[in-house]
Amino acid sequence: MLMRSFLLRATACACLVLAASSASAGLFDDEEARRAILDLRQRIDAVRQDSDKKSAEAAQRSSEEGAQLRRSILDLQNQLETMRADVAKLRGQNEQLARDLSDSQRRLKDASVSLDDRLRKFEPMSVTVDGKEFLADPAEKREFDANLALFRKGDFALATNSFVDFLNRNPQSGYRASALFWLGNAQYANKDCKSAVVNFRSLVVLAPSHVHAPDAMLTIANCQLESKETKGGRKTLEELMSSYPGTDAANAAKDRLGRLK
Repeated sequence: MLMRSFLLRATACACLVLAASSASAGLFDDEEARRAILDLRQRIDAVRQDSDKKSAEAAQRSSEEGAQLRRSILDLQNQLETMRADVAKLRGQNEQLARDLSDSQRRLKDASVSLDDRLRKFEPMSVTVDGKEFLADPAEKREFDANLALFRKGDFALATNSFVDFLNRNPQSGYRASALFWLGNAQYANKDCKSAVVNFRSLVVLAPSHVHAPDAMLTIANCQLESKETKGGRKTLEELMSSYPGTDAANAAKDRLGRLK
């Protein structure tokens, strides 16, 4: 009985020891698992925090870079607007310069034309009078034309004075032979035959081939005949027919000689 009781107690103790051992082992395994779980959680938290930190830093960098990019874009836009304004200003200046240049060129051209016109008033010009071509000053041409206009208007006295003055001031003029002819005609029209003969003879001596030389000789003969110098008149008519045969003046001289016989 005692043995059985001892065995039962021993068995019970053994069971208690085993139970205690089993419980201690279970407790130990749970603690390790908790520590592993805590460690894993800590690592996960650390990874999450590091990730969040990196994400935050990346977001901040992205925000800063975005802000910098926006500032750069704004700066570029401002520079572009400034460049556009400068280009528009330069275009306007170029257009103004082009207008100014065009105006200057036009004024220069007008001034050049005006200068040329003024110079032409003083530069010798080519003229042809009574079949003779020569160079004459514009003022000289205007004066001769004005004197001839006086003669054709019938103002013989003023034409005489004007032609005399013209010849005195222009002794080498290409108009000289023609001026002598029209001066002689003006004097003849004023019945100043003596002076007319002098100027007509001067014409024939100066320019014997002049287109008016035959007419000058015919008028000399007329002056002589009108002055009752019949012999001299006849001689002049004969010289006219000999020197300028076939001309209208020579034919008129032939008729005059026929009437003198």
